[in-house]
Amino acid sequence: MSRRFWSAAAAAVTGVQVGSAMVATRFVADQTGPASLALLRYVIGVCCLMPPMLLARHRVRFAARDLAPIALLGITQFGILIALLNYGLRSIPSARAALIFATFPLLTSLVAAALGRERLTSSKLAGVLLTILGVGLALGDKTLQPGVGDGGWLGELAVFASASSGAVCSVLYRPYLEKYPTLPVSAFAMLASVAFLALLAAGEGFFASPPDLTPSGWLAVAFIGLSSGGGYYLWLWALNHATPTQVTVFLALSPVTAAGLGAWLLAEPVSPLLAVGLISVVGGLALAHRRSREDRGIPLDSERGRAL
Repeated sequence: MSRRFWSAAAAAVTGVQVGSAMVATRFVADQTGPASLALLRYVIGVCCLMPPMLLARHRVRFAARDLAPIALLGITQFGILIALLNYGLRSIPSARAALIFATFPLLTSLVAAALGRERLTSSKLAGVLLTILGVGLALGDKTLQPGVGDGGWLGELAVFASASSGAVCSVLYRPYLEKYPTLPVSAFAMLASVAFLALLAAGEGFFASPPDLTPSGWLAVAFIGLSSGGGYYLWLWALNHATPTQVTVFLALSPVTAAGLGAWLLAEPVSPLLAVGLISVVGGLALAHRRSREDRGIPLDSERGRAL
């Protein structure tokens, strides 16, 4: 099958994985601090990525000038993004946060177009907007629930900044993914984020006493970590084989997946428009991946060369 199909499939799996991890995180969130949970998540993720990298026949050596940028991308992707998102969730409902975060693909399109990494075609823009509409329909009136305290606008701004940081990372990863294999880039970026998250988790007393998790809580953390390791590899692999917009648009599957699994596993209320929202998201994904005349005029390899 074509490279376009496999990159879309990898991005779709990642979108579903992120939504599943959201549900597992909600299940265990009251048993430990957010930074501690993130640290456990990505320590397990790194442990998943390191063995195949160490067993690889050919070892990869990063150029000294590339170490800091890749580390910074990992810290931003897993540390700063998560910290901003968790801060926002303290003052606004999770459904509203999910809707704001659904602007991730739109922001990615704007950043990629501004940097000359891809063309913002009408079909891509329409597809991204349709997926945002689908997320809003799937979440229903939960997005209108009142926030906590008087800092609602700060929480909304923090979630928007979280989505913006992820969008910038999704575009800036591309040159390093073209220069090095996906696996070592994934492992090194995630390892850098673990060092950053360890500082945040220390403030929660993570190293003073072991996490007080129930057996089912540990199972949830194991699932989150294992799926994050594999999901992040697939995410970067997709970014190396498709445009940033065509990859990030699949994040629209995350809140829809979370809503469905939350209703099934956690007995959370679900919007009667969930099915309509899912149809809208699928339609948006199809539009975003439609090859326009402009797309046919510029092969992906040409865009890669310009990105370097």
